[in-house]
Amino acid sequence: MENGNGSASDRDTLFMLSGVALMVFGAGLIISNPIVKRYLGQFGLGNLAQAALPDLDRYLKLRSM
Repeated sequence: MENGNGSASDRDTLFMLSGVALMVFGAGLIISNPIVKRYLGQFGLGNLAQAALPDLDRYLKLRSM
């Protein structure tokens, strides 16, 4: 219940940000696992990122116009 000063909104924002922080922390724990690193190395995640960079650069140039 909101008591007029926006405390419900602040509480919802705090819950949302803490959820995002937990997801980032969990993803970091998963990616730091040596088995997962080996699997991602075989998958070629670095090649995927290199292929996406020109498209991202082109998008940012169009957006700045």
